Amino acid sequence: MNTSKIMTVEEVVGSLESGMTIGIGGWGSRRKPMALVRAIYRSSLKDLTIVSLGGADVGLLCAAGKVRRVVAPFVTLDSVPLEPHFRAARQSGAVEFVEYDEGMFMFGLLAAAHRLPFLPTRAGLGSDVLRVNPDLRTVRSPYDDGEELLAVPALTLDAALIHLDRADTRGNGQYLGPDPYMDDLFAKAAGRCYVSCERLVGPGEMDGPPQTLLVSRMHTAGVVETPNGGHFTDCGPDRARDEAFQRHYATSAADPDAWAAFAERFLSGDEAAYQEAVRRWHEEHEEQEEKAR
Repeated sequence: MNTSKIMTVEEVVGSLESGMTIGIGGWGSRRKPMALVRAIYRSSLKDLTIVSLGGADVGLLCAAGKVRRVVAPFVTLDSVPLEPHFRAARQSGAVEFVEYDEGMFMFGLLAAAHRLPFLPTRAGLGSDVLRVNPDLRTVRSPYDDGEELLAVPALTLDAALIHLDRADTRGNGQYLGPDPYMDDLFAKAAGRCYVSCERLVGPGEMDGPPQTLLVSRMHTAGVVETPNGGHFTDCGPDRARDEAFQRHYATSAADPDAWAAFAERFLSGDEAAYQEAVRRWHEEHEEQEEKAR
């Protein structure tokens, strides 16, 4: 019996459809499935709702005109406080934005993971969240306390894309960095989940403590090996964030001509072409820095 769930980047993106609600794992500029995001950038997909602890994944898809709506607590590059393409899309009114705090966001994923319509929480109460999200409702505890709580609707996903350090051919996924983020909830909240990984191994070949086995094959529809596929985001311990290239990305986003040149150089080909273009850019960048010394 063949239990392998190995796919290519193109097969994963080819299984998606316009108009879908797609959850993207990671956190800000950390462990994002950027190889899959770049493939969506190159695809004909459009009118997407993106649910994410947002970073360059959201920004890049906004830049490509793929996004109708974003659901997120933030969209940041960490060392760059606000993702520039997302900021431009919001300022122009090109995308809708549903802003939850991180606690509400977690409860929305939890509700979807448990196939519940909502979950009650205190998160968001006493803030402007209810004012800026007038569709939200509160519920009253049926017990003696009678406490009023916020009813966070389920963040149900058609598909989820997550990036992990290791995965096996059956779709089990492992993180080796300091934080699981909410990747396991994205996997459980989705109709189907696709895992990209820095390195693919055989069944039973993953090292590390059991608690790092974050995603079960039960929740995985496909797995794809994408070495450096999280670039330029942080994927420690394998790879640190590429701060120099992230600065280049953010600076280019501020000018239409510079962005057109960036997109032509780095985003007009497939993933292998992207990785080669980044390698060459670093060679040029290091030469320029050496001359400036």
